[in-house]
Amino acid sequence: MFDVGFSELLLIAVVALVVLGPERLPGAARTLGALLRRARQGWASVQAEVERELELEELKKQARNAAAQTREAADRLRRGLDEAEHSIRKTAESAAAPPADAAPTEKPPTEKPPTDEPPRPAT
Repeated sequence: MFDVGFSELLLIAVVALVVLGPERLPGAARTLGALLRRARQGWASVQAEVERELELEELKKQARNAAAQTREAADRLRRGLDEAEHSIRKTAESAAAPPADAAPTEKPPTEKPPTDEPPRPAT
């Protein structure tokens, strides 16, 4: 800001003593001190608020980046799952379909195995 040395402060004190007089100078000094204290507190409050806003903005930026990375990972996972599902379906379809050069085979009729029990009469 501006540079105020000891000699300038001494000059200001002498002028204040002459202008205000010895009776009102202590009250004026207290009032000036209180005003300076309030100004410093106000400045510190504004500075702290700006810092909080900057931190909040940084956190928001990090959250947006994390959300974007999560969406990208979810999309990659979804594409991988879709590819795996397509591959599984293709494999299942090729396994279920008979080969083109294979002749169809007929199953022989199944007979019941003989039993030692005599047949039961129908009731």
